[in-house]
Amino acid sequence: MTVASPPPSSYRPTSIIFPDLISPCPYPLRVNPHCQLASTESKRWLLQGCRLKKKKRAAFHGLRGGLLTAMCYPLADYEQLRVCCDFINYLFHLDNICDEMDDRRTVSTSSEIIGALRDPRGFRASSAVGRLTQSFWRRLTTTGSQGAQRRFIETFELFFRAVTQQAKDRASGNIPDLESYIAMRRDTSGCKPCWALIEYANNLDLPDWVMEHPVVLGLGEAANDLVTWSNDIFSYNVEQANGDTHNMIVIVQHHEKLELQEAIDYVGDLCLGCIDRFDALRKALPSWGPEIDEQLNVYIDGLSDWMIGNLVWSFETERYFGKEGPQVRRDLCVRLLPLRK
Repeated sequence: MTVASPPPSSYRPTSIIFPDLISPCPYPLRVNPHCQLASTESKRWLLQGCRLKKKKRAAFHGLRGGLLTAMCYPLADYEQLRVCCDFINYLFHLDNICDEMDDRRTVSTSSEIIGALRDPRGFRASSAVGRLTQSFWRRLTTTGSQGAQRRFIETFELFFRAVTQQAKDRASGNIPDLESYIAMRRDTSGCKPCWALIEYANNLDLPDWVMEHPVVLGLGEAANDLVTWSNDIFSYNVEQANGDTHNMIVIVQHHEKLELQEAIDYVGDLCLGCIDRFDALRKALPSWGPEIDEQLNVYIDGLSDWMIGNLVWSFETERYFGKEGPQVRRDLCVRLLPLRK
């Protein structure tokens, strides 16, 4: 760990240019036909379960989490899509509240949620987020395979460990080195439990030894990296205005001694490398017989759905660019927001 220091120079640009990551991404964009209904019902579910203030309700409506879910789980039946949609909306809500927590509150929230997951019927939740956890998890466990359920819980625990470390770093002003940040970001992203939902949404029952194979793990890692590193690019403007340093642009700028635009271009090149890495690993995937191969191909297609779906959604949501997302997608340029007091 190193203590945060000023960027390479005092120069502050007025705008930043994004790399084009959608055009080089070769995977087809697929959208689940149940998108509208699942999205509407899921928003109602979360708003009934959490009392959000007016400003946060407006932000939630502009999130368009249902669209992201429909792009990332295009083959799911309605009931499965609805569970996935509930989790995605819940995960964004959880991310927002974790940003406001210190490490002790993060640990207590983690205990509440993991308790609800491990005992969805007997656990007595004491918070809104705990009750929401029980709600979607009870529905998921009716059809989700034991392997998918176990991987979901294990990776969600990793999420909370990483978020707790993030809270400690935020409090101390520490900026991790790039390697440490990448390892942490793979967990704070929340992608790993979303990969378990690919199994659930597509009725897959893949054995542990397949899911733990180095090539399969590598494919999940490459998809995770593209989703999270591109998110760091697109969310940078909002995050820098809020003084948030848990972003790969900040890490690269700090440790590589780069100007802001140079750091964005650097991370953009790393994102393109994720696509190459994913394609190379898929070609190197061994065969385990027709039944497993067929299921595994569905799972890997689900990873690629996330890769292209998240890129497109980043310009459809109001989370990063307000209502200017379509224009930003065309121009690949935004004005740098002023720092908030």
